[in-house]
Amino acid sequence: MIGGVVVSAFAALGGLFKPKSFAGLFGAAPSVALATLGLTVASNGRIYAAIEARSMIGGVLAFLLYTSCVCWVMMRLQWRALVATTLLIPLWFAAALGYWFGFLR
Repeated sequence: MIGGVVVSAFAALGGLFKPKSFAGLFGAAPSVALATLGLTVASNGRIYAAIEARSMIGGVLAFLLYTSCVCWVMMRLQWRALVATTLLIPLWFAAALGYWFGFLR
């Protein structure tokens, strides 16, 4: 029930933004994360699920940095989307590895 409420809240939040395709993004990501954590708790226990949840947080933070930089580069430097997203993928990878080595080890 809690998962359904969270997914519904994120879908409603996504509906406020334009383009409307954000609604699918906001609706899908939390439901997949909650389902994954629920299955992980059931199969491997709460401690293992806590580690997985911290890993998800790291992935989100790395992706936030990546998307922020892509948006900045596209707006300020007028790069095309394909060029900006492709060339900045190493930034995402570096941020995720930095989080992993800094907080999860």
